[in-house]
Amino acid sequence: MSGQCCEHETSEAQLRDAAYRRVLWAALLINGAMFAVEIVAGLAAGSVSLQADALDFLGDTGTYAISLFVIGMSLAARAKAALAKGATMGLLGLWVIGSTLWHLVQGDAPEAITMGVVGAAALIANAVVFVLLWRHRSGDSNMRSVWLCSRNDVIGNLAVIFAALGVFGTGTAWPDLTVAAIMAVLALQGAWVVFRQAFGELRQDAQAETKRQMEA
Repeated sequence: MSGQCCEHETSEAQLRDAAYRRVLWAALLINGAMFAVEIVAGLAAGSVSLQADALDFLGDTGTYAISLFVIGMSLAARAKAALAKGATMGLLGLWVIGSTLWHLVQGDAPEAITMGVVGAAALIANAVVFVLLWRHRSGDSNMRSVWLCSRNDVIGNLAVIFAALGVFGTGTAWPDLTVAAIMAVLALQGAWVVFRQAFGELRQDAQAETKRQMEA
């Protein structure tokens, strides 16, 4: 009876992993394509928030690739992958802060129409990813990091659209810079959450390993 139970649990886990793998592949392709679109548009329009969102797409593409690699691995391996992704989120946040300060000194207003159109396209893309990832939003730090990326993306895209409206209405760079700063804070906050959970899982794995050694 116990053997059948274990086989049933293993089968369910394999089905969950297979479904999660399909979702991650779709998310990876969507994010990779949107990075290419947004980085070109962000540089052409002179928009920091679009560039920040493009880098976020790039970071997410790497996040999904790592997540695909560690599916089915040990808790420690998944936690270490989450640490790498948390570090990426933090670095992107710091880069956006630096870029925001640089453009603040320059003072040039970005091109609002391009910001709005590309921001809307990015919102649609991330809304699709958000829906796909909804059922996988809870779990270990690895899944948590993927969910946080998706959440931040949707918030960031909405903010870019509002920034475009603000730039169009005021003719200044302030709305764009403000949104970029908010996106940087979200990235840093997400990195902190992932770090905290991942380190907790590493401690949990180390304690379990110590217990196994003592019982051996």
